[in-house]
Amino acid sequence: MTTEPASRTPRLPGVVHERARDTATEGGGFEGGGFEGGCLTVIAVLIEIALAAFVALSLGMRGWAGSTSRSGSTPGDTGPPPMDWVPVLWLGGFTLGVSLAAVFFLRSGHPFAGAFQLLIGAALMAATVAAGLDEHERAHPVPLPACPTQAGVPCAPKDPDSRLPNDQGATGHQCRSGGDSDECADSGR
Repeated sequence: MTTEPASRTPRLPGVVHERARDTATEGGGFEGGGFEGGCLTVIAVLIEIALAAFVALSLGMRGWAGSTSRSGSTPGDTGPPPMDWVPVLWLGGFTLGVSLAAVFFLRSGHPFAGAFQLLIGAALMAATVAAGLDEHERAHPVPLPACPTQAGVPCAPKDPDSRLPNDQGATGHQCRSGGDSDECADSGR
C-alpha cells in the first residue's frame, strides 16, 4: 500500500482517490481556470466602479454644499482652515476594501483576479496619500515672504502693529508730519 503525498491515507495501487477524481471532473475545484478568474475580475471591477462613483459623488456633493468650510469658527478668524480628514478616510476605507478583496481572491485560488485587485489597491493607496497631502497643504499653507520681494511674487502685507513707535518711517527716522521719507528729519534731503 502506498500513501498519497498530501495525506497519510493509505490507498491501493491503481485506485483513484475520490478527491482527485472530483477535482479532475470539476475543472480544478477552487483553483478556477482563466475564464473564471477573468469573470471574477470583471465583476469585482464593476462593483468597484459603482462604489468609486458613490464615493466621488458623496465627496463632490459635500464640497458643493460647503461642508468643508470651517463651522464653529469665529467670524473674524482669517487663519487657514483645519485639516479635513473625510476625503482621506473615505479613500482609505475604499482602499482597505479593495485590498481585502485582493487577499480573498488570492487565498481562494484566483491569482489573476487577486493580482488585478492588488494593482487597483496600489493605485487607490497612491490616491489616498495624495488626498492626505493635499489636505495637509490646504490646512498648513506656506507663509508668504515679507514685502518688498522680487517682481511677480506676492507678498504678505505688513502687520499694522509692527510699526515703530511715534510713527517712525521705514528708515527708522522720526517723520515730521507722518508723511513719506522726504519729510523725515534725518532723511538727508
